[in-house]
Amino acid sequence: MNATSSAGGDRAAARGQYFLTSARLGFRCWSVEDLPLALALWCDREVTRFIGGPLPRAAVERRLSAEIESMSAHGLQYWPIFLLADGAHAGCAGLRPYRLTDRIYELGFHIRPAYWGQGLATEAGAAAVAFGFGALGAAALFAGHHPANATSRRVLEKLGFHFTHEELYPPTGLKHPSYLLTRAEYLGRSAVPSSPRERE
Repeated sequence: MNATSSAGGDRAAARGQYFLTSARLGFRCWSVEDLPLALALWCDREVTRFIGGPLPRAAVERRLSAEIESMSAHGLQYWPIFLLADGAHAGCAGLRPYRLTDRIYELGFHIRPAYWGQGLATEAGAAAVAFGFGALGAAALFAGHHPANATSRRVLEKLGFHFTHEELYPPTGLKHPSYLLTRAEYLGRSAVPSSPRERE
């Protein structure tokens, strides 16, 4: 087997570990072995600048455990995302419970600085939104952002979310602009930023 075909085979094998993919990204679930990735993400000052600042190691360990427990209990989490091209860890994106009795989930994404400005937050968000309305049967999705985070505001607007209210976010102590995207709004959109697909 030549080098080119071997590399292609490696990429195909790596793609197989993902339960969800978009044009450039693969999603899989957190595991306890992913602590180094979680530390690199949630201890980063730039990543956490608008969500309360970098977490100490013990808090990251608790956050990782909470993500794993959320997947077990609810079938969702802020999943780690990777570039399909080379397997590099690009951050996390996904859903968490918000108002479960109403089938409303919260969308979130944290992208590592090396991958900013490439449209990955929008692409990852679109994949998570499609999963929420598809596999989870969500009635609506909620999202919020720091008042100064114009980039997240633009991403949410691209995804079709509309502003509804301001909501206190305890880690920052601020009221964050908050948004909603209903199932009817999502289904009524003529196009979405990407075409995520679940692996068969």
